[in-house]
Amino acid sequence: MFAGVTYSYFIINAAVTTEVFLVTRSFLALPVALAIHMVGYFACLREPRVFDLWITKVSRCSRTKNWKRWGCNSYAP
Repeated sequence: MFAGVTYSYFIINAAVTTEVFLVTRSFLALPVALAIHMVGYFACLREPRVFDLWITKVSRCSRTKNWKRWGCNSYAP
């Protein structure tokens, strides 16, 4: 963990903040970084690996046949 969030979340936050800074060319990207970091911090208070678990779930759970109809994985027939 780094600064209260997982290392992978910290790297994603840094990448998003860098992109926001490059697009806006303004140092107002720093409050955006702080807001993103606080969201991650509060999410990691309860379960520190919440983002790692979510990334694993998203990468391993395939879409069902009816995903186009419902817009999500629905397992009920």
